[in-house]
Amino acid sequence: MRIVDLSAPIVPSSPETPEPLRTELTFRDHAEGAGTIEAMFGVPARLLRDGEGWAVEEFTRLGTHNSTHVDAPWHYNSTIGGQPAQTIDQLPLEWFLGPGVVLDFSAKADGDAVGAAEVEAELGRLGHPLAEGDIVLVRTDRDRYLEAPDYIARGPGVSAQATRWLFEHGVRVMGIDAWGWDAPLGMQAEEARRRDEPGVFWAAHQADLPYCQIERLAGLDQLPPTGFEVACFPLRIVGASAGPARVVAILER
Repeated sequence: MRIVDLSAPIVPSSPETPEPLRTELTFRDHAEGAGTIEAMFGVPARLLRDGEGWAVEEFTRLGTHNSTHVDAPWHYNSTIGGQPAQTIDQLPLEWFLGPGVVLDFSAKADGDAVGAAEVEAELGRLGHPLAEGDIVLVRTDRDRYLEAPDYIARGPGVSAQATRWLFEHGVRVMGIDAWGWDAPLGMQAEEARRRDEPGVFWAAHQADLPYCQIERLAGLDQLPPTGFEVACFPLRIVGASAGPARVVAILER
């Protein structure tokens, strides 16, 4: 068995990252840990191995969408199909372990739409009929810009039409190696203002479907198109719209 990590590393954000998107971490070393132990339990550093206590880290800022994560239907709208949308803790665990399929749309330009016909054609090229429970991963290669200031502005977008097509063929979890599933937000916003109509901005997210997206994947170029399993279990955050996840692909050697 070979395991490929498809998760982006979690690191403190660069200074130019907008505040709502920042990840901030505090690191406390073994010397600080020794001081904490003495303060809490009266055990001095001389009674600890090498005079060291525990090392610990603290997230001082980590949004549920700030790393590789799984979106729940609650993220998209408060209701889906006329029913209360599910939060991340309410979704069946069976969704998050299944056969993986990589669709290669890395030749698409930023802002290009990935349509249903293109998804169907790519699956035909691979000779892979979709099955219920397949986890479909869209490769754009924008993970190479993970640390770039304009990462948020890069990537094609999966259309609402393609999202519905995947859902109708049994897919409940779909992912992408870009900042978001839809086209970059700035491009969507410009188009929505130009057309002055609802349903343009965030069209695939708000397709009124009870499905999950994995966003900000990395390393899809290391995978074959099919023949592997994906594990993408999100953190069980009660009432949340998403959960950070350590997403991996499992391949037989």
